[in-house]
Amino acid sequence: MTKTISVAPVRKSVQVKATPERAFEIFTAGMERWWNKDYSINQSPIKDIVVEPRVDGRWFERGQDGSEYPWGKVLAWEPPGRLVLAWQIEVGEKWRYNPEIVTELEVQFIADGAGVTRVELEHRNLDRLGEHAAMAFAAFDSPAGWQGVLDSFVRVAEAA
Repeated sequence: MTKTISVAPVRKSVQVKATPERAFEIFTAGMERWWNKDYSINQSPIKDIVVEPRVDGRWFERGQDGSEYPWGKVLAWEPPGRLVLAWQIEVGEKWRYNPEIVTELEVQFIADGAGVTRVELEHRNLDRLGEHAAMAFAAFDSPAGWQGVLDSFVRVAEAA
């Protein structure tokens, strides 16, 4: 009998001095500018991170050698307010793409005053990672996880 592991979603929120339109654009079209390059699953260093701007669009990293390594796909594309990505990365000893795994990363861009946007991120369905669900939650919920990624996004977005 397979043991079911129940894991809460990881939720993080930041404010950025940018309109929702600008925040959405930097988040989706400029991911390689703010993504932690140590979080690569390709053997070649990251050159680009691509989110194709449509439902069922690919989400992948492109290495400096031109190789492409998938991370998932776009489940919802609703600029400038909402984006849902399928995170299809298997976690464990080695993190790698697995088309059979689909956790969801939802990001909302909510106007929060003149020229300010609240960015709310939820990474859910981590139980689909099976025996590695708790480890994934701990990694994503850590200061170096989604919070660190969002903090980097804010620095880049506010400097742009």
